[in-house]
Amino acid sequence: MTINCKGILIDLSSPKVMGILNITPDSFYDGGKYKNEKAILNQVEKMLTEGATFIDVGAYSSRPGAKHISEEEELKRIVPVVELLLKNFPEIVLSIDTFRSRVADVTIKSGAAIVNDISGGNMDANMFKTVANLQVPYILMHMLGTPQNMQQNPVYDDIVKDIISFFAKQIFELHQLKLNDVIIDVGFGFGKTIAHNYQILKDLSLFKSLEAPILAGVSRKSMLYKTLDISAQEALNATTSANTIALLNGANILRVHDVKEAVEAVKIVEQVS
Repeated sequence: MTINCKGILIDLSSPKVMGILNITPDSFYDGGKYKNEKAILNQVEKMLTEGATFIDVGAYSSRPGAKHISEEEELKRIVPVVELLLKNFPEIVLSIDTFRSRVADVTIKSGAAIVNDISGGNMDANMFKTVANLQVPYILMHMLGTPQNMQQNPVYDDIVKDIISFFAKQIFELHQLKLNDVIIDVGFGFGKTIAHNYQILKDLSLFKSLEAPILAGVSRKSMLYKTLDISAQEALNATTSANTIALLNGANILRVHDVKEAVEAVKIVEQVS
């Protein structure tokens, strides 16, 4: 199971770690932390040293109820960071966390390698055509609604079946457009109750039927800290526990704030798989 990132094949049969770089002022865990070049470079160097294969850069906060920003504002935040990182780490494999096709197009042409779309193509009608033209790996995430309304009252007939059928439809469309490298992200916390999130985590292996690599993003999310009545800042141990369950149930990529601990979880799980 490989994906092609700018001509380099990355083998996902051994799980990989994606480090999160939020350059937003209001992300739920690390909003506002990486405001200047020095802070950004230090954090990315730390994540790469700790074993991250990918760095996921996001300039649009998608936490529940997050403030909507314009495409211009998103581009103004993200393009200089992409250029900065590629200048300082020429070998870096950058993923761009955006649901906008123009942001995807500009950043990939600036040297990024992957598009990570929280809306799974539902918030920009041109996204599928754009990623197919760019021929880059595309992370297809499931979300009910938008970040502004997704947590108001999420309802499903059968959560796992509903999300699998959503993915099947979207993957079919992407394959029709000749895009082969599609990664699925079940979207923990995006239009789902805490009970929904744990149901998906428990049944994650069922998504293997789609024959696409699975990305799991549970890092420090409310499904963990609300369950334990702690803060996101205190949820590292819970994150490692959930990441371990995700790996045992077939996750190929862990998207995390804390790279070292995720890499260790991968190494331990590989001893028993």
